[in-house]
Amino acid sequence: MTAPLVGVSTYLEASARWGVWDLPAALLPAGYPRLVQAAGGLVAMLPPDAPEHAAAVVARLDALVVAGGPDIDPALYGADRDPRTGPPAPERDAWELALIRAALDSGTPLLGICRGMELLNVALGGSLRQHVEGHRGTENGVFGEHLVEPVPGTRYASLVPEAASVPTYHHQAVDGLGDGLTAGAYAEDGTVEALETGTEGAWVLGVQWHPEMGADTRVMAGLVAAARG
Repeated sequence: MTAPLVGVSTYLEASARWGVWDLPAALLPAGYPRLVQAAGGLVAMLPPDAPEHAAAVVARLDALVVAGGPDIDPALYGADRDPRTGPPAPERDAWELALIRAALDSGTPLLGICRGMELLNVALGGSLRQHVEGHRGTENGVFGEHLVEPVPGTRYASLVPEAASVPTYHHQAVDGLGDGLTAGAYAEDGTVEALETGTEGAWVLGVQWHPEMGADTRVMAGLVAAARG
């Protein structure tokens, strides 16, 4: 059986360095493709493009992953910018919102990771808390860990039925849930840590943490299994 093709959205950076080069770059931390590969999928990187191309791109994929990254522009969910919110990434916001909507429209299996979960919520009319404490490492670029408790009966709980310690680096979180979304897991302080559309219909799941930074492949394996049909 041919391995499913999983598209993963990427960063778009004005400057990145490798070897003797310092150039604009579309890039992705290596943990993402490694996790997809470990779960049995093939990887296609999806750098920002014109939003009108999203449906055609998604049509060529078996599944979609919207990766982590910068904060989402609060204007997209009708909020004023908190001083602690990072600078906007308008190309990623527009492109990834279009990818999410194309996946939802086509029933393509969809996994949102950190920013990707937040953007899924925004795409369906939800809102975000622009800053929460205690869900990231104490230093920039250092991942922390905390427990996540699954909600019984959810898609996430079918993949990870027990409380699990997860790698995390986020300072924003879901506030109001988007239309048709339910919480699949919570942190100990009540922060929503997983979102989904439920166990019926298309496979749609978001996780607030970073599974690509750990060894647990169960969430990604769920996506790959759904991509196989």
